[in-house]
Amino acid sequence: MIYFDNAATTRPYKEALDAFIKVNEIHYANPSSIHSFGGRVEKLIAQSRKQIAGLLNIKEKEVFFTSGGTESNNLAIKGTALQYQNRGKHIITSKIEHPSVTNTMKQLESIGYSVTYLDVNESGRVDPYAVEKAIQSDTILVSIMHVNNEVGTIQPIEEIGSILKHHPKVLFHVDGVQACGKVPVPLQGGQVDLYSISAHKIHGLKGSGMLFVRDGVNISPLLTGGEQEGNIRSGTENTGGIVSFAKAMRIYMEESRESLGRMKDIQHYLRKELVTITGVNIHTPQGGHAPHILNFSIEDFKSEVVVHALDQYEVYVSTTSACSSKKSKPSQTLLSMGVGEDRADRAIRISLSYQNTMEEAERFIQLLKKETDQLQKTMRRSR
Repeated sequence: MIYFDNAATTRPYKEALDAFIKVNEIHYANPSSIHSFGGRVEKLIAQSRKQIAGLLNIKEKEVFFTSGGTESNNLAIKGTALQYQNRGKHIITSKIEHPSVTNTMKQLESIGYSVTYLDVNESGRVDPYAVEKAIQSDTILVSIMHVNNEVGTIQPIEEIGSILKHHPKVLFHVDGVQACGKVPVPLQGGQVDLYSISAHKIHGLKGSGMLFVRDGVNISPLLTGGEQEGNIRSGTENTGGIVSFAKAMRIYMEESRESLGRMKDIQHYLRKELVTITGVNIHTPQGGHAPHILNFSIEDFKSEVVVHALDQYEVYVSTTSACSSKKSKPSQTLLSMGVGEDRADRAIRISLSYQNTMEEAERFIQLLKKETDQLQKTMRRSR
């Protein structure tokens, strides 16, 4: 099997799975209980928080555990909207955000908030000065993803953060789900106020994640109850998920240091070989992109046809964001980049992990060439 759909989800590390099982078998008490058994479980959560904070070089009290990227994005955006609604109801985002951001914005618009959706250039990048230009007297939040989940473009987060330092009443949220462990995460220096991370994108388990909330920033909770997670995210903690998340992040960061160069080499090889295939157009920009995502289209072939052709060999790629892949609409990201609707409708995404190999990449190219040749011959015979 060749699994090139890691931007959708990754295979959990065995160590993360073992940690989840062990915690749920042995340390199953409620961490809010006042007895010593509950206290030991609470200590496991505290240790996980400390480990993650150390890996990200942030404070322990800035780590808030959630169920994953979607909840973290919703908590950051809606939590800010609720907390500062008396200050203003204007939010700035881009046209290429993940559905968990875009649909959250639409929901807020339906209850009286206004949202500015910024354009991107042909590389899928937001202009930092367009952010500044869009700021109004009632702007309370800017939400821009760090790495685009479809084409891999890295957004100018630090530049936007520097601009927003001159607008202290505007919070800055970054969806970092596709960035953590692949590109530097700029959480120091106060440029980013809120940052979302998901465990299952870094070989942790689905259902776990976190929201970084910079010390001194206040947001309203979406879930109220027992006041867990500093009263920002109530509900009995998923202790097994939290412990396995910390374990996965530690391993992933180690792999990043050891294998980032190899991942870049594989991506470079794939790009070099793809352009030799007739009709291929690569949509991931040449520079300023993450090392794990490569988006391309092939003239004459719907993306679903290519995905299913590779599927028979147990080679797995995707057409777009996993949260949108079952919809028939072409990629909004590619349309916003100026890619025509026809090509956008034929887009294919390769997404790598540190566990992928050059041999897999070579096999993928071999099979893709074989299948596109066969499909082209079939098309010619049918004409």
